[in-house]
Amino acid sequence: MITAQKLTKRYGNQIVLNLERLEIPKGQSFGLVGNNGAGKTTFFSLILDLISPTTGYIINNDVRVDTSEAWKPFTASFIDETFLIGYLTPEEYFYFIGELRNRNKADVDMLLSQFENFFHGEILGQNKYLRDLSKGNQKKAGIVASFIGDPEVVILDEPFANLDPTTQIRLKRIIKDLTDNREITVLISSHDLIHVTEVCERIVVLDKGEIVKDIQTSTETLQELEHFFAGE
Repeated sequence: MITAQKLTKRYGNQIVLNLERLEIPKGQSFGLVGNNGAGKTTFFSLILDLISPTTGYIINNDVRVDTSEAWKPFTASFIDETFLIGYLTPEEYFYFIGELRNRNKADVDMLLSQFENFFHGEILGQNKYLRDLSKGNQKKAGIVASFIGDPEVVILDEPFANLDPTTQIRLKRIIKDLTDNREITVLISSHDLIHVTEVCERIVVLDKGEIVKDIQTSTETLQELEHFFAGE
């Protein structure tokens, strides 16, 4: 589904990402972990063509992302609140995304009805602009917006950050439901080793822009990751 080939990103003399080859098959729940500056957000930004690679390229479902926009209709993401439109209400934003994804209001409303527990009465019908919501509620809105239009690829950067424990638990269930049918490829980056090992079947560890571990998740994975980051 997604392949990175001889992919590097350099700022000045500093190489922030250096991937010889990385393949993520269709339907995989893929986790990316690493310390600050490891290259996680850089990799996601390259997949989304938000920045240009220094060398190499990324293929998304047979489409090279830096030379064609044909990947956009089946790829969705939420990286941070800059993806939102602050002067819109959540409803206006959801309908706007729906229009971009060729979904009418009824389609969007049907999708939103599935996330009432996740929204916890704090998103819809509040007569607030997105810019006035808390960071956690902005994240909820952005995550759910990424599900509009039945995407085949969903990319979420630090989705558990700023969420309360109840919402984190609900989000884990949502992610598991997404990947159960093996039709949706979900990429997640997170500093939370517990959450990422619970929802991802494969975890790649980045350190200074390079892959240092590529793990198929098992009951030992959390302990292995904890030992690695503890320097043991």
